Amino acid sequence: MTEVKNAVASGRESLKKRMQSILVLHGYGETAYHLPVSFALTGIDVRDRASSQDAYLRASNNPIIAAECLLSEKTGREGKEPSPYTGFIGDTVLRKLGYSLVDGSILGLALVIGTPANEGSAAGICRELQEKYMLTFLAGGVVPALQQSGVKLGLEYRLIPLGSTGAHGVHFTDIIARVAMMFGGVTPGDTARFLKYAAERAKAIVIVFPGLTDEEIAVVDAMRVLGFPIISLGDYRGEGWVEAPPEHAVRQGMEAKGIRVTVTAIPIPMGCSPAFEGKSIRKEEMYVEFGSGRSTAFELLTMRNVGEIQDGQVTVIGPEIDAMKEGSANPLGIIVEVAGRSMKKDYEPVLERRIHNFVNYGEGSWHVAQRDLIWVRISKEAVAKGVKITHIGKLLASKFRMDFPQLLDAVSVTLITDEKKVLAARKDAETVYEERDARIKGMRDEDVDTYYSCTLCQTFAPNHVCVITPERPALCGAISWLDGKIAYEISPAGANQPVKKGTLLNARNGEFDGVNRFVKKASHGEIDRCSLYSVMEYPMTCCGCFECVALMLPEVNGIMVVNREFKGVTPSGMTFSTLAGTIGGGAQTPGFAGISKNYILSDRFLQGDGGIERLVWIPSALKEELKDRLQKKLIGQGHPGLFEKIADETLATTIEELTAFLERAKHPSLTMKPLV
Repeated sequence: MTEVKNAVASGRESLKKRMQSILVLHGYGETAYHLPVSFALTGIDVRDRASSQDAYLRASNNPIIAAECLLSEKTGREGKEPSPYTGFIGDTVLRKLGYSLVDGSILGLALVIGTPANEGSAAGICRELQEKYMLTFLAGGVVPALQQSGVKLGLEYRLIPLGSTGAHGVHFTDIIARVAMMFGGVTPGDTARFLKYAAERAKAIVIVFPGLTDEEIAVVDAMRVLGFPIISLGDYRGEGWVEAPPEHAVRQGMEAKGIRVTVTAIPIPMGCSPAFEGKSIRKEEMYVEFGSGRSTAFELLTMRNVGEIQDGQVTVIGPEIDAMKEGSANPLGIIVEVAGRSMKKDYEPVLERRIHNFVNYGEGSWHVAQRDLIWVRISKEAVAKGVKITHIGKLLASKFRMDFPQLLDAVSVTLITDEKKVLAARKDAETVYEERDARIKGMRDEDVDTYYSCTLCQTFAPNHVCVITPERPALCGAISWLDGKIAYEISPAGANQPVKKGTLLNARNGEFDGVNRFVKKASHGEIDRCSLYSVMEYPMTCCGCFECVALMLPEVNGIMVVNREFKGVTPSGMTFSTLAGTIGGGAQTPGFAGISKNYILSDRFLQGDGGIERLVWIPSALKEELKDRLQKKLIGQGHPGLFEKIADETLATTIEELTAFLERAKHPSLTMKPLV
């Protein structure tokens, strides 16, 4: 047994000596947070030897800061980590992972570090973490051990190999640090608030195999101050470290951190977990596929009266997988029938979208798109294990009952693979799609007296409140007004609550006294006023999940919008990451707002600031993505030539270039009322 106390003392001393030899540091280019742990703990932008020494001393020789600086120096010297290791994970990817943490498909984070005595124990622990909805990071010898066991690794499997040494576990803590600053409103350098946030809100555990150096033990031990339970698999003994056999490690870690999950195994011959949701099945891995233009495929969820369907019944009409040729494209109709005393017809499209999630939960099944545009694949590996079409039906029936126990009393699934019957059933489905679209088409904000909130992101940003209207989707782009309405009906105590508009205070800016009252209460008194249609006056708060940032450019009297995927420097002189770091964490920042892509297409887009005529710059990829719909919207609003007058990075990368372009194009923003 290794005594942790002695190893920590030795490791700290070794790290202290190595810190004195640092020459050149390498900053991480895909973040707005420099060296994140150092930045969060000290507020120092570590970029060179002097600032690294300053941060290290200011944090009382914290081993995590030492490891972060030393690893940064190593990265600068040797370059990025080789495959399969991710190394540092950029802000864009972290944002996507963060949304999974707030929507419930990830319940917590785990770091598995060290070298297992046998490959099977590591594979068993990681499979259990996947099945229990944990996002797992790996560092050190555990990675090759899992590879030798045939375990698939990567972001898409929620088993993320950070690096080849235990020191790379520092990237686990830099993720927590950025979550605190990005979503939680933690100010860099506010050590007490950061530590409190990490301990109370970061549902994180550490599982330690043998084989760590004294330095690595010191780094892991320092994670205890962040509130992470340290589970030792029999090799380390010390204060604050919990010894556990491998078969109990996950349970003990989750219990120590208060992470509770009830998982019922689905009796099908492949794993089923949100951990598999992000995977892909490439053509060479595919045994059979359905849809995507090569064959007819559709999905439909419909409501039935209680007693009309048999719970759990799965019916396959047509050939099974074993009658299909490997590599072939076949027709498929997925019809899910649900019944429940609390079920309503309006819930159908919201539940239908969960088909996408649930099929992707299968380790060997893959699904994209919706309605009659779906594309489904089943892997060769899954078929070799005995997976058939009927098992997809069992997966769907089981997951709907598990996830909506208060809503659904019975679920049955019919899967059609007979081409003529698929074509006939699709016609009926298309009629239903048209009826649904007609119910919400053209809905405007003034048509309703109630909006809906979303406070899912208060997991990270405690004071953030998103207000969703028919013409302004949630800033993450994932939730519409109708989604919020139905989510409230399904779960009245959930994150989507009704917001009575109340008296109209400012029609131009979209300010209502009822919305203000709700926002003040839901933000714990931090925000008094909220304008739904303005970036300049009392804009909505931002969490960190927004798709785009809209910001004022006073030099050209206009508004710029930049989406998260854009990596370059904008005419504001800032990248998206820098902008996001400025306004996230539940802040209300006049002149800046987090928005969704579809809000750009809304008649309410920045109505209070002059609307779409203020839009002067967006990245070319976003402009192309929105092109057809945006041109149609502009023509409908009486601005047929405006699309060509909106600049992108191919036309202007600095404010001077943008000014010159807008003057040549005679953009209307130049003659509008000044923003400031």
